[in-house]
Amino acid sequence: MAQQSTAHQASVTMPGAANSTGDRRALYLKLFSGEMFKGFEYNAIARDLVTKRTLKNGKSLQFIYTGHTKAEFHTPGNSILGNSDGAPPVAEKTITVDDLLISSAFVYELDETLAHYELRGEISKKIGYALAQKYDRLVFRAIARGARAASPITKTNFVEPGGTQIRVGTNNQASDAYVSASLINAFYDAAAALDEKGVSSDGRVGVLNPRQYYELIQAVGSNGLVNRDVQGTALQGGNGIIEIAGIKIFKSMNIPFMSQYGTKYGSASATNPGITSPGNTGSFVGEAIEDAANDVAGINNEYGEETEFANSCGLIFQKEGAGVVEAIGPQVQVTSGDVSVIYQGDVILGRLAMGADYLNPAACVELVAGAAAGSSGNAAF
Repeated sequence: MAQQSTAHQASVTMPGAANSTGDRRALYLKLFSGEMFKGFEYNAIARDLVTKRTLKNGKSLQFIYTGHTKAEFHTPGNSILGNSDGAPPVAEKTITVDDLLISSAFVYELDETLAHYELRGEISKKIGYALAQKYDRLVFRAIARGARAASPITKTNFVEPGGTQIRVGTNNQASDAYVSASLINAFYDAAAALDEKGVSSDGRVGVLNPRQYYELIQAVGSNGLVNRDVQGTALQGGNGIIEIAGIKIFKSMNIPFMSQYGTKYGSASATNPGITSPGNTGSFVGEAIEDAANDVAGINNEYGEETEFANSCGLIFQKEGAGVVEAIGPQVQVTSGDVSVIYQGDVILGRLAMGADYLNPAACVELVAGAAAGSSGNAAF
């Protein structure tokens, strides 16, 4: 093997080392980290719409429910020792962290040298997208389950409100999910139901699939029911600009929609809205919701299965409707040193550890189409 001279090593410029000392690649990692978080934060809308807590030194986090109590008039001379019924009742909900969620790629050093574009930045964004997609899917499935659940408060003679399902339209065809007027009516029904159940109006949001969102945009200015304060390009951004009954509307391809994520193509039926595929959609569009046989590994919370979302077509909820527990927030790790020398490249890893579940069912509303609320495929869990 040929000998390699080190006589001029001290004169070699090291733009990747901090102050020309230490790890020659230390500064290169920061660009990748920023790209990864940018990709995650841009795509993960659910993270800021629900209750999020950080978990340390444990596997699960406890959330406490406090039920209602009542007021009564005082009788002169009577001692005050608390209500005779022991109100308010209290219950708990525990959310467990699922196993470590990862997305990774191996970057060969020669490929980086030959590539005419910034390879790591592009890969890092895709890693962020993958983590964000899984994050949102789990949270939205948890909210849909909450809409079908009773309150955790089960004290005798205390009936606390549970979740809500609202039918979009009145037909037995799932195509009602795309009827603008029916969607608007459903939003007003949902707002009324949340009001009746004592759910705060602060932080109410709705999440629809893109086609539903754009159906509502096309009706702006003609029906008088959709908030018209913002027009033009901002209206079409899908970032919660539109409001109906004080409910900000987001669009996402990660909500449960007719047993798939975000959309479904095919002939109209009770479980299919009848949208023709535009073609060449790829394997990530119209992806089926995983069932227990394929999704059980690493999952420590109940997120529901494919058949349980057969008629689901949208979510409306308030921030207290669901909770996310994060033991490890979105992070990036990159190999270096001897490992990089041996393999002549780096493994780029994005990771997080989280778990999600519904908290207050009263703050969760599921929109269904093609079947009555609570019918087959949408029964309470």
